[in-house]
Amino acid sequence: MIIKQNRGRYWHSRQRRMAVVAQVVGVGVCLWLVFALVFGEMGLLRYLAMRDYADRLDGDLSSLREETAALQKDIARLQRDPAKIEQLARERLGYVRKGETVYQLNPGDTGGPTHSGKP
Repeated sequence: MIIKQNRGRYWHSRQRRMAVVAQVVGVGVCLWLVFALVFGEMGLLRYLAMRDYADRLDGDLSSLREETAALQKDIARLQRDPAKIEQLARERLGYVRKGETVYQLNPGDTGGPTHSGKP
């Protein structure tokens, strides 16, 4: 029969200290991982910001696609519709038909006689 020797009080206290140190190191590593997960270079906060940015870009892309479709409709209309071409020529270039009279109004002009303020 083999009898184990009593390891003594010193060995048990050393064993307890090692267990405490291991627990403290484990908790420290866990805290560091949580901190890195939330605040790290590619952490949770960065992920949320990037997701919001991607959503904004998707919205911009859809509005640009709608604008492109509207512009393509305008191009098709300008290629086929002479009334639209005439409308643009009148609005942007100031063209008029023969026999039409054009009245131009100056902004800020009241249309009445001007008074110099002298009696």
